[in-house]
Amino acid sequence: MLLDELRDYNASLLQTALFKDYSPNGVQVEGRPEVRRIATAVTASQHVLDEAVAWGADAILVHHGYFWRNEDASITGIKKRRIAHLLRNDVSLLAYHLPLDAHPELGNNAQLGKRLGLVEQGRFGEQNIVCVGELAQAQTLAQFGRQVADGLQRAPQVIGDASRSIRRVAWCSGGAQGYFEMAIAQGVDAYLTGEISEQNYHLAQESGVAFIAAGHHATERYGIQALGNHLGVQFGLEHRYFELDNPV
Repeated sequence: MLLDELRDYNASLLQTALFKDYSPNGVQVEGRPEVRRIATAVTASQHVLDEAVAWGADAILVHHGYFWRNEDASITGIKKRRIAHLLRNDVSLLAYHLPLDAHPELGNNAQLGKRLGLVEQGRFGEQNIVCVGELAQAQTLAQFGRQVADGLQRAPQVIGDASRSIRRVAWCSGGAQGYFEMAIAQGVDAYLTGEISEQNYHLAQESGVAFIAAGHHATERYGIQALGNHLGVQFGLEHRYFELDNPV
């Protein structure tokens, strides 16, 4: 398919125009006009670019791309090397941030909920991005922590009473620790996200609502893979996901 067709299809699928985001969604670096092989990854690091180009990707789709709000706009240093590598090899970079978090089927939060056995019942927060739902049956916080570790292949940081019964859960992938107070107001037993801030510990202790920090990268691996798989089936594209383990 043509790069322009891929861009337009993703814009419609992910409804990118509805989001007020921190970086541009869509084509960030333009490469060759025709796309047969797509690579996906969480972040457009130099390692990912090297691996994807060596594999023969025509386009690389990521959750974390470039040109973030308030960053230095100069194309120098690491940014120069990354962009030069893409241009030299005529490979496109497409990035989808909040639209990929929020998509009801392919999104990071939808995919994360499925992976952890959570049944979504609603959403809240800015641009309706945070999910709330339930486990199929109640379990202790210790048991749920083990379920998260098994599902993400990463031991989470769990704050709360290990023996407490957990049934109703709110979750949002990545760095969404700022929604914890909203989650508490939803009457949940636990809130799960990627990262934790100092004040979240005290809020968990004083509210009795458990806080689970499961890793920014670990919680955001699944949306971009789902998007890549969808595009592969929809348009007969060859797709490969590139994982660069990140402990954050």
